[in-house]
Amino acid sequence: MNAVSLENVCKSFGRLNAVDKLTVEVPAGSIYGFLGPNGAGKTTTLRMIMNIIRPDSGSISIFGDGSIEQAKGRIGYMPEERGLYRKMTVSKVLAYFGVLKGVNAYELGGRVQKWLQRVELGDWANKKVENLSRGMHQKLQFAVTVINEPELLILDEPFSGLDPLNQELLKEIILEMRDEGKTIIFSTHVMHEAEELCGSILLINKGKTVLDDRLDQICSQHSSGAVSVELEGDTTFIKTLAIVRKAETDGNRLQITLADDADPQQLLRALVERVTVQAFEVKVPSLHEIFVNLVGASNAEDS
Repeated sequence: MNAVSLENVCKSFGRLNAVDKLTVEVPAGSIYGFLGPNGAGKTTTLRMIMNIIRPDSGSISIFGDGSIEQAKGRIGYMPEERGLYRKMTVSKVLAYFGVLKGVNAYELGGRVQKWLQRVELGDWANKKVENLSRGMHQKLQFAVTVINEPELLILDEPFSGLDPLNQELLKEIILEMRDEGKTIIFSTHVMHEAEELCGSILLINKGKTVLDDRLDQICSQHSSGAVSVELEGDTTFIKTLAIVRKAETDGNRLQITLADDADPQQLLRALVERVTVQAFEVKVPSLHEIFVNLVGASNAEDS
């Protein structure tokens, strides 16, 4: 079953097409990354899923029943703009939102303690929110989002403002929630965050889909055009090969950049004929490299 489905969703603000015929299916129990540069339409899409703004056309289905209102109690949403009651204490803020989200009185105290400890704010329970650092405020916002232990978690730029240690803490919690069968959608423009967490990604630019697939499939389908080799013998001939654009020494290895559309197997055959091949590794591009190539190409086509 899909936790969220969008079909041909469009949203415009004046002349700006913020989201343009977006179709995506988010399987239940997955971590799905909504990626793209700033202004790509990520936040607009998340707000439409939450029914904060309505699409101009298309349909959005939550848990297969089509009604966000019926599903709201099963969803946790952490917006990009954080906002908590600054004069309340940390524990009271968390308890207050727990009540709003339907946590019963019998469970509320335990939930508050559990999540304060989990996000490492236990020692700050009786401090006012206004005394928290930006990172602590962010962690409290996350605890508020999950206090009702939702089936679907929607996070807009969840790691913004966190130091590396607290980023790792939130990532650990997100993976735990996935292992419990929860569905997590989060938006980011930082590719390594998605690479560490996501099973699937949607890459959008200017409101349009650029990529939508499992992360492993995306990486396998996009060649970096780079090969790392370790050879024994005279390698001076390599730079003269028509399929080689560049060859540079890196310690005991040779880093080779292939010409466009060249097959690494062609290079391997050419090497085996002339030298002893001790290591041959086709480099898989990072998500960052794929992002830069595809978004850069998309922007060039529209210019």
